[in-house]
Amino acid sequence: MTSPDPSPLVLPEFGFGAAQLGNLFRETTEEEADGAVRAAWEAGLRYFDTAPHYGVGLSERRLGERLAGYPREEYVISTKVGRLLRPGPGTGDDMDSGFAVPDDVVRQWDFSEAGVRRSHAESLERLGLTRVDILFAHDPEEGPTEQALSEGLPALARMRDEGLVRAVGVGSKDADVLTRAVRTGLIDLVMLSGRYTLLEQDASRELLEECVRHDVGVVAVSVFNSGLLARHEVPDDAHYEYGDAPAHLLERARELAGIAERHGVTLPDLAVHFPLRHPAVRSVALGMRTAEQVRSNAQRMTRTIPAAAWDEIQAGLGR
Repeated sequence: MTSPDPSPLVLPEFGFGAAQLGNLFRETTEEEADGAVRAAWEAGLRYFDTAPHYGVGLSERRLGERLAGYPREEYVISTKVGRLLRPGPGTGDDMDSGFAVPDDVVRQWDFSEAGVRRSHAESLERLGLTRVDILFAHDPEEGPTEQALSEGLPALARMRDEGLVRAVGVGSKDADVLTRAVRTGLIDLVMLSGRYTLLEQDASRELLEECVRHDVGVVAVSVFNSGLLARHEVPDDAHYEYGDAPAHLLERARELAGIAERHGVTLPDLAVHFPLRHPAVRSVALGMRTAEQVRSNAQRMTRTIPAAAWDEIQAGLGR
């Protein structure tokens, strides 16, 4: 196994989230996967994030196959630990976990040191790589939280110190669990899902303060809040947190779309750029399934948001 690049890890501002390569909610065809990764590379994206959880290994395999043709030293890749993949019954599908794949593989929680190291090794095999740059403990709030914090994080820190990875962290939608992880002093990054967005900031206020205090970087994901901020014209049936958006959030999203329009941009443009305004946020990773989605988001990434738009949004937050 080759050692990671010893130079300081600098995350690109925008990244490619590969959950959709694992058939999130519906099948992603091989052609769609090919096109999405190719378009991401052509657009200049050089950070790719995946996990064993995404399609019980399918995302890692697909991403690794498609990155194989590109120079390894030119991109950053992260994956996650905490769920080992083991043989399943093979009698149904994985839709209860949100992935349109057979259940011939199932997940087994394990944040022990042996489990974390085994997960890392098995991810390398699925990816076809000799190294990844970042390992995140994945969704500890959904599994054995205390084991993740007391055993998993020290194990990850030792792996970083041994040179097996360049950085370690925790990925979660639970800001309180992430705050506890930051306070251990063991991690470099958190991947924060949906709790620091154009629409929602309150839940992550303490976390972000701790990240600044401990020099822990933030990768912001789910910045569209499961779809509510993904379109400029906000439909009545828009989703928030994978369910129907409540009326007050629909109203706020439409107010934000109006601000965007007054300043010559769109609601999704604002959503993509908003997290990067915080000093703790190093990167925004967007989940993308097709080349069309990649190109659309890549255009958003290059847009300049007028300062007056942020001023108007800030004034609204102070109401």
